Amino acid sequence: MGSNAKTDNFLKAIRRHVKAQKRQMLSEVSQIKEEQLTIAKNKAKQDSEALIARRMAEKHTEMTCALAQKTQDGQRELYRERVRMTDEVFALSKEKLLAYTLTPAYRDRLAEDAQRLSALFGACDCVLYVNERDKDTAQQLIKCFAGHAEIKADKTIAIGGMKGYCKRMGIVADETLDSKLQEQREWFIENAALSVL
Repeated sequence: MGSNAKTDNFLKAIRRHVKAQKRQMLSEVSQIKEEQLTIAKNKAKQDSEALIARRMAEKHTEMTCALAQKTQDGQRELYRERVRMTDEVFALSKEKLLAYTLTPAYRDRLAEDAQRLSALFGACDCVLYVNERDKDTAQQLIKCFAGHAEIKADKTIAIGGMKGYCKRMGIVADETLDSKLQEQREWFIENAALSVL
């Protein structure tokens, strides 16, 4: 074999070796690409899942806040409506009570109030407080009292009725229609099933 044949064989061997190396490198590059692509896909999947989860949490929080605000607004409106209805009912009641104070039945009620206060105070001196318009009528009722009774007009009594005060006993007895109406208002608010949810 001549030197040319040896050289050709040597070059062929080198080419085979280079081709084998090239195939191996291409295979390794392909494998590395595949691994990097898998890593990139997994990372992209994790990132997109995290982004979706974050956006969903943000949306949930946003919707929860909006619902809470609407609920609060609704409760506020229900409360205002409840107060308006209660005010309306008791304004009408007050009007009816004021009309009642112009009747003979009301004069009888004042006499009954005087009898109750007289029984409570006994022979002790007292002051009776009435609405200004009832002062003359109440003046006649002091005869019910065993002790000295003085009649005074009280501007806080807007509707009618009578309050009695006995200094010696330290007692204030309130038989006014104003306080009875207020007591009914408090009862109504507690029991009228107009609750705010």
